[in-house]
Amino acid sequence: MIIDMHTHIFPPEVIADRAGFAARDPWFAQLYGDPTARMATAEDLVASLAANGIDHAVTFGFGWRDAGLITLANDYVIDAVRRYPDHLTGFAVVQPAGDSRAAVAEADRCARAGLRGLGELMPHGQGYRLSDIALLTPLAEVAEALDLIVLTHASEPVGHRYPGKGDVTVADLLACVTAFPRLRVVAAHWGGGLPFYALMPEVATALANCWFDTAASPFLYAPTIFPTVAMSAGAAKILWASDFPLIRHTRMLRYIRQAGLDDATLALALGGNAAWLLGIGG
Repeated sequence: MIIDMHTHIFPPEVIADRAGFAARDPWFAQLYGDPTARMATAEDLVASLAANGIDHAVTFGFGWRDAGLITLANDYVIDAVRRYPDHLTGFAVVQPAGDSRAAVAEADRCARAGLRGLGELMPHGQGYRLSDIALLTPLAEVAEALDLIVLTHASEPVGHRYPGKGDVTVADLLACVTAFPRLRVVAAHWGGGLPFYALMPEVATALANCWFDTAASPFLYAPTIFPTVAMSAGAAKILWASDFPLIRHTRMLRYIRQAGLDDATLALALGGNAAWLLGIGG
């Protein structure tokens, strides 16, 4: 089984009025204000899965800074999952900055509508930090109570700048997973390099319920990151992910198959780990 752990979809009306929505939300404008920035509907995603032999995908909307647009994003994902239940698992975006009670209520509403997680959290774009434990405690508590997975953006503290990189540091991420040890966390973009620190025993202990997705990897790392993380954090921690439509599935499949993984590790990374985490396919 092949599972893409990190994809984004947008309601058609957002795609059709990109400029109008960019005017309403500066974070959206930074990433998608350029008319050439790729956006996709649920139908686009499902078609790409079928064309590339991918069985399933986790999908979510955009982490709007404008809390008024959160419901629009989540309602579209709820509808997409209902229409394509065999192909899509949905996560809910939330905006904890400003009114954490509203974020908790939205998480509860979306879980009751069938979504399986929260994410992608975008602290850098939405105006908070993962290390703000007091702010995030109500959200973490509802996620634990409802058995939701939390997927968050993470940033490399070194290297080139790019739109959306942000500053979600490994220190912020480690503070979050340490504060909420029972919370299942997926750290996007290889956790900003956090798995390299899993060679430290105390970090490995803190990462017991943390996994790392590979979204946007070709923009960040050489393919040898796969065996490197398999060695440092363990093969069971790797979740293959594209960041579709930012990166096309053909490119991401080619990228992982260039990594030199043995067959067993490749199978875990491409879908075995995600299937276990999501409880599907078995």
